[in-house]
Amino acid sequence: MKSVPGGKRVAKRRPGRGGRVRIGVPDAALTGSAGLAALGEVDRVLGLVQALDAGIGAIKVRDRGLSGGQLLMAMASCQLAGGDHLASLDRRRADTAGQRLEAVPTPPSRTAGGLARRFGPEALAGIESAIGVVNAEVVARVGQVRRSALLRQVTMDIDATDVEVYGPGKDGCAYNYQGQRAYRVDIALWAELGVPIAADLLAGNEDPRSSVVELIRRAHAGLPAGVEQVALRLDTGYFAADAAIAAHALAIRFAIGVKRNAAVWRAAATIPDSDYTPVIGMADTEVALVPYAPKGWPPGVGCLARRTRIPLDQVSTDPRARKRRTIPKDQLALALGGDLDHVYGYSFILTNIAVTDPDGTVDAELIAEVEHWYRHRTDIEDLHALVRAPAGG
Repeated sequence: MKSVPGGKRVAKRRPGRGGRVRIGVPDAALTGSAGLAALGEVDRVLGLVQALDAGIGAIKVRDRGLSGGQLLMAMASCQLAGGDHLASLDRRRADTAGQRLEAVPTPPSRTAGGLARRFGPEALAGIESAIGVVNAEVVARVGQVRRSALLRQVTMDIDATDVEVYGPGKDGCAYNYQGQRAYRVDIALWAELGVPIAADLLAGNEDPRSSVVELIRRAHAGLPAGVEQVALRLDTGYFAADAAIAAHALAIRFAIGVKRNAAVWRAAATIPDSDYTPVIGMADTEVALVPYAPKGWPPGVGCLARRTRIPLDQVSTDPRARKRRTIPKDQLALALGGDLDHVYGYSFILTNIAVTDPDGTVDAELIAEVEHWYRHRTDIEDLHALVRAPAGG
């Protein structure tokens, strides 16, 4: 035995025995059920089903079988175990050992489908309100340092992804630009906590800009009390004044990707090379403030231009290549004609975050920080990978 600070005594560990973690090939017999026990613990500690039931309300007259919250818990467990179809519930029910890990009994697929049809607009809204309650409980339970950091600034990332489905009987789906019959899932994610706070289910051909204003408002309303600052990151698919105006009305700091148009290209052409400053964590990439502010946007909006040096041998000869659209046409023509050995690919961001000093001087360090913060918007794509699997029912 040996003494440690605080007066406690602990046993010495014998050399070479115990305490070693080995990482090997996953056991296929276990990984398919990974997370089910954890989901049960989430329910036990945070009262997930109880919060969902309170938000959703009663979905049937008789108090028998699964409640709305229990149904969602069962479906979430099924998805964690690899299910992507209502029929997957029947396979889960047949797994006797797996059922012992479930937080609630898995219903038959027909029962689940019947209960799901009872979720009207109020019940769906109740799911979001329940998520807000659970998120507030999470924040209340973490340590003071972590809680202060979470409440200091909440970053909301909003992005849409398509989920391909099969069968002509799917209500509300449509063919997307790739020719897939799909739904479009539009999710608002609390980036620092890594959890969704609001979502919309659109048809595969719907423009997410048509509903993003209401999504921003609902996501903002679902945040816990005590948040000091809210920030919003959107990609070019949401490039519209309406989203910026909605964020501005809620005192949200925002950064929104700009669609490359003639006006922003002209603005970028006026900036000398000396105005660019290196970005954080990317080679051969710089950022600068450019004089572009579209009409109808909130006051105080500034535009950041990020450019990346691209060697000529990395420029595709295929005119359909995505990277070619980031290159100014005159540069591209000169490079393809052999007059340049490199070009620059550009992207643009509109933000209401002040990046100048009181005297109007551009703060190079600040614009690099804002660009770096906006670039991490891509973290939401990790969430999309969980919902993008084809769904049959």
